[in-house]
Amino acid sequence: MRIRQQGQRLALGCLIANWQKLPEGSKPRLGVVTSKKIGGAVQRNRARRLLRECFRQHQYELAQPVEIILVARNSIAGRTFGEVEKDYLTTLRRAGLLK
Repeated sequence: MRIRQQGQRLALGCLIANWQKLPEGSKPRLGVVTSKKIGGAVQRNRARRLLRECFRQHQYELAQPVEIILVARNSIAGRTFGEVEKDYLTTLRRAGLLK
């Protein structure tokens, strides 16, 4: 809740990113939110796995430690990893979070 009130937010493609910068020396942290609007448990779990994998592969490209909450939108259902990764990287670039 703190990140939604004090942090920054950007919605793009199949996800919404909420983030807040952390003190230097911290590790980046991730939270993933999927609602029942996306579909059944299988679709929600797949959406979570896709978003976590995007974060895992690109966490070392972050310019500074940051706490990110990714909210999956309905449009994530049926997307491939490449499409989700493209939205994720575009969102982080626009937010100025990548090196």
